[in-house]
Amino acid sequence: MTYADFFYDIKGRFMGADVSDIHEHLAFEFDIEDEEAGGAFYVEVKDGQLSVEPYEYYDRDARFICAPEVLLKIATGEMDPVWAFTTQKLKVEGNIDKALRLKEIIEAKQKEIQAAKQKEKKAKKK
Repeated sequence: MTYADFFYDIKGRFMGADVSDIHEHLAFEFDIEDEEAGGAFYVEVKDGQLSVEPYEYYDRDARFICAPEVLLKIATGEMDPVWAFTTQKLKVEGNIDKALRLKEIIEAKQKEIQAAKQKEKKAKKK
C-alpha cells in the first residue's frame, strides 16, 4: 500500500464525522512509520468542521506516531487509542488532554456508521 492509498483510506474513515459539538480548535498530526505507506498528514477540527489533509501541521496540539495497521484499527474502532498508547503501539507527543479528544472524533464516526447500518436494515425490511 502506498502513502496515497493509505491517506485516502484514512481520510474516508474520518471525514463525515459529526464534530459540531467540539467547540475548541484541535490539530493532530499523524506520522505513519512504514517503508511504503509512511508519511505525515493532519486532522483538524475548527469551527465545528473536520479537515484531513496530507501535510505536516507544525502548530499542532498533538502528534501521533504509529504503524499504518495500528491507525487503521484505531480508526475502525477495533483498537482503543488509549490501549494502543499504553501498550506503546501508538506514541503521542504534545498536549495529552487534547490528544484524548481523538477518541471522541472516532466514536462520532462510529456512531454515524452504526446509524447508517440501522437505517439500511430498516429500509431492507420494508
